[in-house]
Amino acid sequence: MLRVFQNDLLSADRFVVTLELVPGRNPTGRTVDTVMGIARDAFSDGRVSAVSMTDNPGGNPALSPDVLGHGIFRLGMDVIVHFTCRDSNRVGMESRALQLAMMGMKNILALTGDYSGRGFGGQGAPVFDLDSVQLQILLNILNDRLEASGDPDPFFAGCAVSPFKFREAEAFAQYAKMCRKAGAGAKFIITQLGYDAQKFAELIRMKDDMGLDLPVLGSVYLLTPKVAQVMNRGKVPGARVTDRLLHQVQQEWRQPSQGRKAAMERAAQMAAIMKGLGYKGIHIGGIHRTFDRVGQILDRIPHYESRWRELAAELNYAAPGEFYAFPAGADKPCFGHKRQGLGLLEKTRFAVMRRSHDLLFERDRLLGKFLRRLCALCEDTWVEKAVLHGLEDPMKRMMLGCLRCGDCGIQHLGFLCPESGCPKHMRNGACGGSRDGRCEVYPDRDCIWVRAYRRLACIGQRGTLTDGCVPPRMWELNQTSSWFNFHLGKDHQNAATTIARRCALSRCHLK
Repeated sequence: MLRVFQNDLLSADRFVVTLELVPGRNPTGRTVDTVMGIARDAFSDGRVSAVSMTDNPGGNPALSPDVLGHGIFRLGMDVIVHFTCRDSNRVGMESRALQLAMMGMKNILALTGDYSGRGFGGQGAPVFDLDSVQLQILLNILNDRLEASGDPDPFFAGCAVSPFKFREAEAFAQYAKMCRKAGAGAKFIITQLGYDAQKFAELIRMKDDMGLDLPVLGSVYLLTPKVAQVMNRGKVPGARVTDRLLHQVQQEWRQPSQGRKAAMERAAQMAAIMKGLGYKGIHIGGIHRTFDRVGQILDRIPHYESRWRELAAELNYAAPGEFYAFPAGADKPCFGHKRQGLGLLEKTRFAVMRRSHDLLFERDRLLGKFLRRLCALCEDTWVEKAVLHGLEDPMKRMMLGCLRCGDCGIQHLGFLCPESGCPKHMRNGACGGSRDGRCEVYPDRDCIWVRAYRRLACIGQRGTLTDGCVPPRMWELNQTSSWFNFHLGKDHQNAATTIARRCALSRCHLK
């Protein structure tokens, strides 16, 4: 009999347990046998609702989660498939979603994905044609098609959130992105990994403050010194292990038997804290050999449930000066209490771009109506080319590093360019991989969404980062004039498109 993750998650009295498994690089052999054995034992144990299958973690090639997941699915264990936007364009992603639907695997964890790692002949080309918000919308549109075809089981898609952010700007960006994911149709949340009970509590309070009725699973990991060191160095985007925790783990593992015991006890304590905080369940990772460790963790949880508040006070591996949305005694999120400083050059660029946009790209204004008529008269003539090459292109290259995508998205992130400024081309919010406000891919520069927050916070408009959601870039407009495309209603802001209508219906607010 198939164990159904969705039913367990929506059950009022069940504390859900899911288990993350990582496919290896070989299609057969010991790694595959180990993963299948863990899944088989998890099903026999009866306390695990589903296993999740990672999708090329770290951007490196691995066995497809779809094929290995289907083998587990046939055992009777429900599967959550990690679905990233890194390796396929929107055509490939839609095809993959249809394949999963035909295979019966409808539980999806929709992710933007880590940046591309190394494959055959070198580093793979990053795609990122969609982001995780747009992927949620794609799956919801496919649900309409499944229903029309007579399939009674739609995709059940969830999202990931990383609350373990050091700075105010990147914390706000994460919650704003969560807001948009929920508006785009996410049905559940799985957190990234961290070791700070106050941050875990913050996520629940933020969700409730925004009025989001979504079940949340908190990540729990069997932490070893090697993995702790990798996470401490920022090599697992979104996961957080501070220096203090790393030192403690290294001390515990001086005697391996004591280290393993300490790791399991910490995992069980974290699970008890999650239950006390109101999490719907836990998502266990770091299990690579046998299911026995999972069973031992689950056995130990009841021993700590009555002490969860005491344990929450102890589980506080924060960095000095870390930002919290709910400082002691606060009933509401405290974003914006600290002034976000902008340098003179940044402030000047922002002011020029914002005022130019308000003047030239507001359709309801008199000048906007005039420009729409003028663009219609000059469409596909030498005038359009002259404007593109002689005026638009030089100005936007100087101000934005413009790549001439023809479908400008700067108005969605504080007049910064998502194509030239973000390696993942994110149009709906920050990825989970930023670290202390720095870009996951280029740590020598600030995340573009951190910069956008600072700009918008200075004029009291940070809440615009949650306004609806942003449709994907229209590649058919590449190397054309975004000015003409806007005024002619060709770009992604054209409300006549299905995606734009879905985005317009997505509303969630964060102040």
